[in-house]
Amino acid sequence: MTQKLAPFAGLTLAALAAAIAWGATALAGDRCVASDVMGVSIVIHDQRKNVIGAIEDGNAIIVQRYGEDDHGKPWAYVTSAGGKRLGWVYREFISCG
Repeated sequence: MTQKLAPFAGLTLAALAAAIAWGATALAGDRCVASDVMGVSIVIHDQRKNVIGAIEDGNAIIVQRYGEDDHGKPWAYVTSAGGKRLGWVYREFISCG
């Protein structure tokens, strides 16, 4: 039985290591807030980095997954608190916890 679970333990450790490496204080599924020090709207991008919308500073969002672009910059795919898919937001503009 433990031999069957061993691969899953490795995946769990890998996911934890990735979250630590990205410096993410939250994991996917956590409730967060769009935040910008300037108090302006945060731009939402599609997968190709095209601007597709914006979310106001202070609005609640839910992180679905984390990723990084080809330059190593951290991004988060987010939905609204109501579950509407929004798109990708630069990770530095999200406060979780």
